[in-house]
Amino acid sequence: MTWTRKDLVSIAALSAEEIRFILQHASNFKTVGARDIKKVPALRGKTLVNFFVEPSTRTRISFELAAFRLSADVVNMSASTSSLTKGETLKDTARNLEALLADIIVLRHSSAGASQFLAERLKASVINAGDGAHEHPTQALLDTFTVCEAKGRMDGDLRGLHVAIIGDILFSRVARSNIHALIKLGAKVTLCGPPTLVPRSLESLGVSITHNIDDIIGSVDVVNLLRIQHERQRKEYFPSLGEYTSLFGLTKARAAQLKDDCLIMHPGPINRGVEIDSDIADSGRSVILDQVTNGLAVRMAVLYLCANAPQS
Repeated sequence: MTWTRKDLVSIAALSAEEIRFILQHASNFKTVGARDIKKVPALRGKTLVNFFVEPSTRTRISFELAAFRLSADVVNMSASTSSLTKGETLKDTARNLEALLADIIVLRHSSAGASQFLAERLKASVINAGDGAHEHPTQALLDTFTVCEAKGRMDGDLRGLHVAIIGDILFSRVARSNIHALIKLGAKVTLCGPPTLVPRSLESLGVSITHNIDDIIGSVDVVNLLRIQHERQRKEYFPSLGEYTSLFGLTKARAAQLKDDCLIMHPGPINRGVEIDSDIADSGRSVILDQVTNGLAVRMAVLYLCANAPQS
């Protein structure tokens, strides 16, 4: 296929073929990291602006390193150092960046739809690095890449795999993007967590729902654990962290029930001892650090494809 999108704002908008196309390119770009000189000239002469209105460690640094490895120039911005603090609108800030000949804007924003809003108004490529509780497309792509790689499914066919996403689904943009990607590639997805954080309305996305982790823990092929999104919650959704851990945490006892080849995943940051036992997070079945490594290759692929898409 030929990639035609200048922007990546959601997984929901992508076809299964497009997802596989990105994963294929990510696989090729991952080999760059094994070289003595970890750089290719694919985006030489291009300028990327990392515009993070919300805090980030892994995603921002991953996009920055991905751009460097593609030989692009990089500028990092945050809300506190931009004119947003003076009342300038997001649109005007972005249009000024474009007037400075920025080719790619990577945006993380607290408002759902912010990336789509800019993508519709700018000629520059816009990459969604997380918008509120809506989507986080590159996280879903790197998670999917990690599953495909670890399970020997680099053709992107995940039929027959059962993935459990456990935790705060209601406020998780990672969960939404993962659900879209996994289902498009044929996986079975089960959501698990407190009823207050895993409402039955999410079944409309094509997933199964359980509020008892012990019903599924021994049968799944992948466990993707999510932290509690305290920063997006305006009230308490469960009595205490201790109770959450006892009911939904991946403790050593629960980990002992997992299949021998079950993958343990987490998008980070990890709250050790809450959603996952510290020793389990560092165990041989954990691919948490592989997710970080694969994020670099996936973001290289996304930047390359969007920056070189034909302009309409």
